Amino acid sequence: MNWAELHAGSTRETYRRVLLELARADERIVCVDSDTGGLADTFGAELPLRYINVGIAEAHLLSLSAGLASTGLIPFANTMSAFATARAAEQLRNDVAAAGLSVRIVGSHGGLSAGHYGPTHHAPADLAVLRTMPNLTVLVPADTVETAYAVRASVQLPGPVFIRLGRSPTPLVYREPYPFTVGRAVELAAGNEVTLIATGPLPVGLALAARTSLSRQGISARVLNMHTISPLDEAAVLRAARETAGIVTVEDHLVAGGLGGAVCEAVCAAAPCPVARMGAATAHMDQVGDESELLALAGITEERIVQAAVRLVSPENRRADQRS
Repeated sequence: MNWAELHAGSTRETYRRVLLELARADERIVCVDSDTGGLADTFGAELPLRYINVGIAEAHLLSLSAGLASTGLIPFANTMSAFATARAAEQLRNDVAAAGLSVRIVGSHGGLSAGHYGPTHHAPADLAVLRTMPNLTVLVPADTVETAYAVRASVQLPGPVFIRLGRSPTPLVYREPYPFTVGRAVELAAGNEVTLIATGPLPVGLALAARTSLSRQGISARVLNMHTISPLDEAAVLRAARETAGIVTVEDHLVAGGLGGAVCEAVCAAAPCPVARMGAATAHMDQVGDESELLALAGITEERIVQAAVRLVSPENRRADQRS
């Protein structure tokens, strides 16, 4: 796949193109589908003997994929993130993660990106569930470019991998190649006063926009793209805790259990610092809308990121931190 192709479409569509490219070169790769739409006409049409559609049966999807992995194959199990982490959580934990099998679970519609389907399809707690699973690597690409890197890298990783994707097209974060490494955060912008740590396409975009707004106020903000949630790049987090006044986390997820929770756990243990978490306060939203609209309703906005960062670098906060 050439560089120009990576710029088009959503992370979900890029994943599907890259998966087919990889499967052409590696006969171990099998596509296991839960009737998600699109894969039958692409992967299934070209490689029908390595395409299995189990229907809307997510528990079976993961158990079958575990069986395939136990024979030395590399199954990519496809479903929505809400269903993989709730409906099939037992199979994900017992059959795949605990067994350490090389299943790649690809959960599209992560977070609130299935907002148009309503709350039954929202996945605001998916990362919290995934972080509790043993042996599981959890990847959240920031755009189509990083999606291609993550999918390719996943084939070489030991054990199970979860790749969390969105649905609709999102802006590019990367406009040139870079050395993607699983478990290592990417510093998108340098800064020495406050750190913004984000994960996922729209949150990373919001963090970058907030950095621009902060710079206009004379505040130097570091921006980290945390594309790997587990294992977390604790070294990058602790550097931020020690070198800046505080951290603002930004994610399409609940404030509890996701990126913000992981960052708080890391700094609390080794380098305590103020952490402001930008995430949804409630696990249930009755509203229907696109991801951007629902993020705004949940209070995950550029304006709130800027406000949180300004508070962290304020003299009042610094004095309080010194007293503690």
